[in-house]
Amino acid sequence: MKIKLIGGTLVNPAGEKSGKLDILIEDGCIKTIGDDAGSADRTIDITGKHVFPGFIDLHCHLREPGQEYKEDIFSGTRAAAKGGFTAVCCMPNTVPVTDNAAVCALVLEKARHASAKVYPVGAVTKGLMGKELTEMGELAEMGCVAFSDDGKPIANGAVMRAAMQYADTFGRFIMAHEESSDLVGKGVMNEGQTATVLGLPGITRAAEEAMIARDLLLAEAYGLRVHIQHVSTRGGIETIRAAKKNGVRVTCETCPHYFSADDSFCIGYNTNAKVNPPLRTKDDVSAVKEGLFDGTIDAIATDHAPHHKDEKRVEFALALSGISGFETAFSLALTHLTDDADVLARLLSVNPARIIGRQGGVITEGAQADITVADMNAEYVLTENSLLSKGKNTPFLGHTLRGSVTHTFVDGQLVFDGDDACE
Repeated sequence: MKIKLIGGTLVNPAGEKSGKLDILIEDGCIKTIGDDAGSADRTIDITGKHVFPGFIDLHCHLREPGQEYKEDIFSGTRAAAKGGFTAVCCMPNTVPVTDNAAVCALVLEKARHASAKVYPVGAVTKGLMGKELTEMGELAEMGCVAFSDDGKPIANGAVMRAAMQYADTFGRFIMAHEESSDLVGKGVMNEGQTATVLGLPGITRAAEEAMIARDLLLAEAYGLRVHIQHVSTRGGIETIRAAKKNGVRVTCETCPHYFSADDSFCIGYNTNAKVNPPLRTKDDVSAVKEGLFDGTIDAIATDHAPHHKDEKRVEFALALSGISGFETAFSLALTHLTDDADVLARLLSVNPARIIGRQGGVITEGAQADITVADMNAEYVLTENSLLSKGKNTPFLGHTLRGSVTHTFVDGQLVFDGDDACE
């Protein structure tokens, strides 16, 4: 089927064409971009809306295999499509861990019927135990775009060095979950005034910053590449900024909740605000925004971490960490970060595609038709019932947000249309 999008404004900072142009989609690809894109079997009027290169999420948890009561690849990618994501990188902390070809093959098989492209991230160490490296070559051959023990830090510096070197031989890199377990201790939220008022043990920012510094030193010493996940503190951002100026091969991401919320969201023992790394201070929120605007932080990733309601409806110290983030990422960025469409395209699409070395990030004739259409003027109140994800755990329930994805195309197929995820 030929589909033509008319009346929209093309947001395409990495491409040659932008502005009010029509797009003709044929055979899964972008056939024509222009004022007269040609005839079509179906024409969709998107007047007043913006057309982005499909969003790419560098960091999410689809929970399959093993934790399908929280989320599965089908439900997770439906939620991703609603959020405008045409591709997602899923973390390996599944049950069993994605640390071998068999589990990776299962993920890829399930993803054949998904509403978004699924790029597995393989485990760095077997069982996420931080000791013995996985067969990265085999996993890379299967399609893993990177390696991570996300959810757990790689505490042993020698193991981290070996992992960075080994991944590099296969043209891959490490996505580093930066956290010193010793410094975290029994902490459950950001160390500071709010934790003191709530009587909760705090997590020092040094737990994140010390590990960032270690891995940047390793990358610099050996000329290796590293990607820092979910950066949340001013100190961590300043360290990365300095490393980039020194030529260190580092990229990094942050998440919408780190520029949209601070540790005051935990007041009332709100377990939906419990996340790892924890929500920080207002000053850290400002630093995250500064890092996104000056290029220190390369991308916005969701760290979509759905949980069953029973895992959140317990006392704060016992609640699991994580926020369901696919469906709110674009809206939070537009509401709390910027209304500059080019900036949003770079952070959600252009840079993520560059980081993982996959197609995307640009709308051009002949390219795969991975496209996100959004109404940047829409407003809505976020409710549990509006979320397609099994995980309803977000601290933004009841908030009025700006911006709504109206259509998502993956390889030219319409996978999300308005309020409905297309089967």
